[in-house]
Amino acid sequence: MARNPQDDDLTAAEEKRTLRRGWTTGACAAAATKAAYLGLLTHRFPDPVQITLPKGERPCFELVEARRCDQGARAAVEKDAGDDPDVTHGAIISARVCRGDPGSGVIFIAGDGVGVVTMPGLPVAVGEPAINPGPRGLIRKIVQEIARSHGDSGDLEVTISIPGGVKLAKKTANERLGIVGGLSILGTTGVVIPYSCSAWIASIHRGIDVARAAGYDHIAAATGSTSEKAVRAFYNLPKQALIEMGDFVGGTLKYLRKHPVPRITIAGGFAKISKLATGHLDLHSKRSEVDIANLAGLLAKRGASGQLLDQVRDARIASRVLELAQTEALPLADDVAEHARGFALDHVDSKVDVEIMIFDRAGALAGRAAS
Repeated sequence: MARNPQDDDLTAAEEKRTLRRGWTTGACAAAATKAAYLGLLTHRFPDPVQITLPKGERPCFELVEARRCDQGARAAVEKDAGDDPDVTHGAIISARVCRGDPGSGVIFIAGDGVGVVTMPGLPVAVGEPAINPGPRGLIRKIVQEIARSHGDSGDLEVTISIPGGVKLAKKTANERLGIVGGLSILGTTGVVIPYSCSAWIASIHRGIDVARAAGYDHIAAATGSTSEKAVRAFYNLPKQALIEMGDFVGGTLKYLRKHPVPRITIAGGFAKISKLATGHLDLHSKRSEVDIANLAGLLAKRGASGQLLDQVRDARIASRVLELAQTEALPLADDVAEHARGFALDHVDSKVDVEIMIFDRAGALAGRAAS
């Protein structure tokens, strides 16, 4: 497991109040590579092995494997994602290094559980291991430093493996991004900030990149599985045109400002879209709330009865408000969708046409707003 030297300075009380940071798969792969390369050169594996991350952090990683093999050397560490609910927390990240052709530099190979890129649009070329530019750069830098200090060429084949990675990848968006055979090696800074959801937002961005590279002129971003299934069936969209947006509508719209597509449909349940309609870009229940008073105001403009408005003001959940509106055949969901569309349009490139679709819990269309 990785140990953060800064944690030693925390008191017990402070530690209870502080969410513990973790380390990305990229940082783990770099640490394993460093240990393996030194093992290859010196027949000794540093344990723990310390690396320097792009922003200066110097975490130490304890080795769970260290051995010479097949004219090379292998080392592995266990990923510690800190207090972040990362699907790869506890995974074993392994690096095997062996001599490469003279002048080849560092060649990356996808081992067991690491995916391969099969579609354009990602920051790694088709056919390459799904090891992002950040980890590649960190590993190359570490190899170069060791090579200089030991008078070596630094021409290496580096094979990164994650046992069980194929199974873990099913919990990620890799398949729809065209990454097959396992997980991606991710990380820009090397640090996992608990609950920052940076990996999810990054997968949204990569999903948009893949859709753009494939030439799709219509994509759909959904808040959940029910709305995703519904919008996909409505338009018969291919899987690569679907974006698992979750609560991060802001991250989706802001990325489209600089990376536009001709048309996007934002699909979600009534409560989530109600939040967007009142100007929220993060739809998580801990960071935004449904404005019942605003919904009552929309119904009043539609001529709702006083009795219904009283019931709405007493309602505690958005779905109940929608049910009440439907008893008087008032198009509340359409009005919410229209307001949400107007707000969304303010956050994307002017070339992007935005549509909003609201689905109920059964996947039936409840409201819609389009150009």
